[in-house]
Amino acid sequence: MKAFLIFSAAIFFWVNAHAAAEPIGEKVSAYYYAPYTDKAAVTSALQAAGFEIVGSYATTDKSETIVMTTEALKAAATKPGRGFGALLRVLVDAENQRIAVTNPVYFGKAFFQSEYDHTLGDTLTAALQKALGDLSESEDAFEYDKLAGYHFMIGMPYYEDTYALAEGDTKALLAKLEAYNDGSSVVFKLPLGEGKVLVGYALSDETKAFVKTIGAKNAEILPYTILIEEGKAQALAAKYYIAISYPLLSMGEFMRIVNTPGAIEEELSTPFK
Repeated sequence: MKAFLIFSAAIFFWVNAHAAAEPIGEKVSAYYYAPYTDKAAVTSALQAAGFEIVGSYATTDKSETIVMTTEALKAAATKPGRGFGALLRVLVDAENQRIAVTNPVYFGKAFFQSEYDHTLGDTLTAALQKALGDLSESEDAFEYDKLAGYHFMIGMPYYEDTYALAEGDTKALLAKLEAYNDGSSVVFKLPLGEGKVLVGYALSDETKAFVKTIGAKNAEILPYTILIEEGKAQALAAKYYIAISYPLLSMGEFMRIVNTPGAIEEELSTPFK
């Protein structure tokens, strides 16, 4: 018994000693890049590392997004207003022969905010490393301390300033989404507890073309997501979601897609009308 306790204590201190410190006061990359391999190989490696594949989506003609989660991520996302944090995304970019994956720390801090658990972010990063090999940081980055309160500039929305798309029973709201366009716009449905579900939604080709305008290297921003919980369907405001997904976006570049946020809100609202 004594030997077991000594062994357990040693494991505890080893894990804590090797855990990455919370990057307070530092910039954090939005994405990691990994050596290129095809979608089938990436999917297999992710599943072997413990990730649950939720769905996939052809973001551009030459890239595809794999959407995934874990039991721990889903558990964290069951908290009110935290459903958008349930996912990680991997872009299989055939054009640039590169794999890009959302950084669990960057988007975790942004979407879970004060409830962000860095132990979870660190664990997910290690699992991605195991699945995808050596990871390099993207130039897209932002100050860790400012992620929870991120907004593009004065007057722009914060995380909590979501689009209010519709109100009603969860089943009724889901039925409307699934009936629209014969259900072809629904990419995936991820249950997050009783009466709560995160839906991946396919934008029209015209609207989703904004990723080509400002940089298809971050195309894993799509599919867009709609969160249904507590009798409401909501989505992240596009002026927030696009900006935090493209932290190097300049005002000039933003003006090139000035009509996109309105088009996104309209498309997300239409199935509920």
